[in-house]
Amino acid sequence: MAACRECHEEEFQAKYAGKHRRIGCENCHGPSIAHASDENAEKPRKPREREDCLACHGFDTSRPNGFPQVDPQQHRPGKRCVSCHDGHDPVPPKTPTECSGCHGRIERTKALSKHAALPCADCHVVEEQHMTEPRSALPSKPGSREVCGRCHAPDATDAAASKATVDLASHGGTYVCWECHYAHLPEGRK
Repeated sequence: MAACRECHEEEFQAKYAGKHRRIGCENCHGPSIAHASDENAEKPRKPREREDCLACHGFDTSRPNGFPQVDPQQHRPGKRCVSCHDGHDPVPPKTPTECSGCHGRIERTKALSKHAALPCADCHVVEEQHMTEPRSALPSKPGSREVCGRCHAPDATDAAASKATVDLASHGGTYVCWECHYAHLPEGRK
């Protein structure tokens, strides 16, 4: 990065101030030693294709929670990432307002479940900061059995959920419901 900075100070400053500050220039531009040694040598490649960004930011369940990922089938399919994002500081031009903007795979799975019509915020608390800095403010998972009990306890008034009532006092001991049941799946079991 130091060799790049000698000639590309503006780009370096944008990158250093942005989300990609810890990513080496060659991660995106490829090996550049020849160019750094001789400015007339072949120029480093400019990552312009969608796949360049999706190599790191395409949805992958093995990535840490909160890592900025997009579902390429939902997020502007066919468009180049650089048409909206600056590669050195890729802050979205507009923060997604729907959970599916970043969590498309979960949204598509949930759409097949019995909870399809349920807004995410009915079960998860999401701070506003999560929309701009996802890793610094993760959504909560229900912390008590009563969250699911609002719909699934025998005395709940939700007509649709009344087909799946559970006696919270005797079912599951002290486990929180999501420790055994995954509400996003169509069958609801882990």
